[in-house]
Amino acid sequence: MTKKWVYLFHEGRADMRMLLGGKGANLAEMTNIGLPVPPGFTITTEVCREYQKTKQLDPEVIEQVNAALTALEQQTGKKFGDPRNPLLVSVRSGAPISMPGMMDTVLNLGLNDETVVAMAELTGNERFAWDSYRRFIQMFSNVVLGIELHNFEAILEAHKKRNGFTQDIELQAEHFKAIVPEYKAVVEKHTGKPFPMDPREQLMAAIRAVFESWDNPRAQVYRKINKISDDLGTAVNVQAMAFGNMGDDSATGVCFTRNPNSGAKEFYGEYLPNAQGEDVVAGIRTPYPIAHLKETMPEVYQQLFDLCELLESHYKDMQDIEFTVERGKLYMLQCRAGKRTPIASIKIAVDLVKEGKISKEQAVLRVDPEQINNILHPAIDPKAKLDILAKGLAASPGAATGMCVFDPDRAAKLAGEGHKVILVRPETSPDDIHGMVVAQGILTSRGGMTSHAAIVSRGMGKPCVVGCEAIKVDLEAREFRVNGRVVKEGEVISIDGATGNVIYGEVPVVDPELSPEFRTLLSWADEIRTMGVRANADTPIDAAKAREFGAEGIGLCRTEHMFGQGGHHPERMAVAREMILAETTEERMVALEKLQEMQRQDFYEIFKAMNPFPVTIRLLDPPLHEFLPDAEDLAIEVAIMRERGETGSELQEKEALLKKVRALAEMNPMLGFRGCRLGMIYPEIYEMQVRAIFEAAAQCNKEGMVVEPEIMHPLVSIVTEFSFLREMTDRIAREVMEKHGVTFKYMVGTMIEVPRAAVTADEIAEHAQFFSFGTNDLTQTTFGFSRDDAEGKFLAQYVEQKVLPENPFVTIDRKGVGKMVEIACELGRKVRPDIKLGVCGEHGGDPSSIEFFQSCGLTYVSCSPYRVPVARLAAAQAAARAKGERATSSTV
Repeated sequence: MTKKWVYLFHEGRADMRMLLGGKGANLAEMTNIGLPVPPGFTITTEVCREYQKTKQLDPEVIEQVNAALTALEQQTGKKFGDPRNPLLVSVRSGAPISMPGMMDTVLNLGLNDETVVAMAELTGNERFAWDSYRRFIQMFSNVVLGIELHNFEAILEAHKKRNGFTQDIELQAEHFKAIVPEYKAVVEKHTGKPFPMDPREQLMAAIRAVFESWDNPRAQVYRKINKISDDLGTAVNVQAMAFGNMGDDSATGVCFTRNPNSGAKEFYGEYLPNAQGEDVVAGIRTPYPIAHLKETMPEVYQQLFDLCELLESHYKDMQDIEFTVERGKLYMLQCRAGKRTPIASIKIAVDLVKEGKISKEQAVLRVDPEQINNILHPAIDPKAKLDILAKGLAASPGAATGMCVFDPDRAAKLAGEGHKVILVRPETSPDDIHGMVVAQGILTSRGGMTSHAAIVSRGMGKPCVVGCEAIKVDLEAREFRVNGRVVKEGEVISIDGATGNVIYGEVPVVDPELSPEFRTLLSWADEIRTMGVRANADTPIDAAKAREFGAEGIGLCRTEHMFGQGGHHPERMAVAREMILAETTEERMVALEKLQEMQRQDFYEIFKAMNPFPVTIRLLDPPLHEFLPDAEDLAIEVAIMRERGETGSELQEKEALLKKVRALAEMNPMLGFRGCRLGMIYPEIYEMQVRAIFEAAAQCNKEGMVVEPEIMHPLVSIVTEFSFLREMTDRIAREVMEKHGVTFKYMVGTMIEVPRAAVTADEIAEHAQFFSFGTNDLTQTTFGFSRDDAEGKFLAQYVEQKVLPENPFVTIDRKGVGKMVEIACELGRKVRPDIKLGVCGEHGGDPSSIEFFQSCGLTYVSCSPYRVPVARLAAAQAAARAKGERATSSTV
């Protein structure tokens, strides 16, 4: 049996979107529910996929197109190419996922030197016929023959100027008759051939051009940004023309069943009288608001309004509708789910539930979680014109504007004087924290998504762009260079942490507004989801922010940030360094006692802020050298002091420090002396931390708070490491409870962040009460990638060349890293069925990754405070989809 490549509109259905494309499926549906749709047919996406391989239209496809064309002639009573009653068609693209304006369209196809005369006679409107003909030549020549539009626009402008006109609408039939031969001469000059007069030749060329446009640069970029597969292909819709440019009783327009900017339930849109569809979007003439149609064509307006209401009720979503009025008769040309702003998206979803049109689950599934992320932070006004200097990695969302400052001390000083600053550094370190705290945003030329700047900024909810290698920062000259431009300290720049753009000058910023609908939608999400959502938070302020955004506990409290590493307490760095530089255990204990009191107070405040929710505390994780000054900077300081002839105690201290820093330096610190390895070799460090946690828990217990600390030992890869640390943890818990005469619950678990831990998880689960997947490091160790190096050097090209589908540090690599998570979950549950399973890597805030964690049966996900609402919505969507899949499979 011959394969069906072409469908007449009435042969299709709404659920055939993947085959007919969104436009074709909707035209089929509108036809079948009785709307006034000009007849036509759809060539399927399968033809496009075949065309991409061969660059030829299969003879069977051509045969089916001709048969469909014959059917269309019968439906309309017109004939393609007939010099007495010609059929004219539009040829439009229509991908399965809407890509507005990305691919090509040809209108008025079928016009030639004969049919234009017939159209003039049939309509009694010579101007209309010749205007349509010149439009067709211009559009066909651009889309199909690849001739730049300016060649035709120059001719049109010259004729207007010659006649003293300012608008196209002032040109009359005789002017268009003079323009057409000039247009045809342009075609012959550029192609060496005359403009094609055979309508069938025109049609086949236009179909091929639409398939070609699937791979045009703007379509490729759009798909990449919106994560649309390149393999879907586009359908082609061939539809009988309806003419909005036949006079004052004709019009064309676009309308929405609700306001796409605010989400308000109001009929919204624009139209142009005596015009064709492209005129509305081209911006050549100023359209009228749709309400104006009520005055000029009241019956048409009412019919349009009623049909739009019908379409919204049918599709149960806000619709974007294209229409044409031809001599007082309304035609519906297209409908699709309308694009909308994040704020409108939330309002429309909630309103549709309240109107009884959709369920809460459907409303939750309608809103893109990343849209939630965008409205929690100030954003650049979408209408602003931008002078983009460079693009880095979008490390922490939000928009910020301020004067460029290269030194954290100056940043603090200027901010104290009331100036807004953007801190620009090659990379940041814990010593920069005071400048980071006061800055509106942070920009670095080096570093990846887990660099110091990125992690600290996300924790603070501060806009940040990292790894912007195009900018060359010169700290001495206090400037950076980019693409031949120099930006000096004090000049104003802006950064967009949602896109990674670095922009010259001030840009208008829109503050977030958390509407009642926003809160309603998230409350529904909380009803639907089955996974808990916690936050990664290191301070009482972070904890309070996390609760404000709906976190149900802390899934990762990084204790090194309390030491000063990462930065909330720079004054503690001296004590941390004292501990590291100690030559004896006795010296180290003196420093540890000071840190213990600081940590005890921190834990007490965090427990208090999160009461009664659980708090997972990760013991010291990073390599010790990260608490010390940079070896290179220190060596330069020592060299300068020697050069000056200094010999005092300060030089000796610096030299001793340099010696220690060099001694602690490692070839590969990420795989070196860090995590639980520190606790094994220097048990007193972990003992101090565990004691501080339990002392704080005891104090909270006495004050009547509900506290259940979860102590997490990081980077465990061998069960004997964990059993040793578990014994130590339990011993100190007993000592503290005995000392204070209280009992409290606690849990001891580990972070699964190396493959060996995942594949021996059954052994570890004998001792561990919970696993928390540190997917940042698990991705690094599974791939053998150093994240900062990979993101800075080759990862973008890997994604570009489709070596990887996407950055595995942003969205979890299900086949590799995901497999490790699945293995660990399965082995852990086998030994300990009630084991608590969470994730605290950055993937815990990524919607696609959250869907995967739902399938693994994780207990909770944990992410930065500002991503908690995103995770709440994404977890609800994952649960709703899983429920839907179960329901579907049970009925099969």
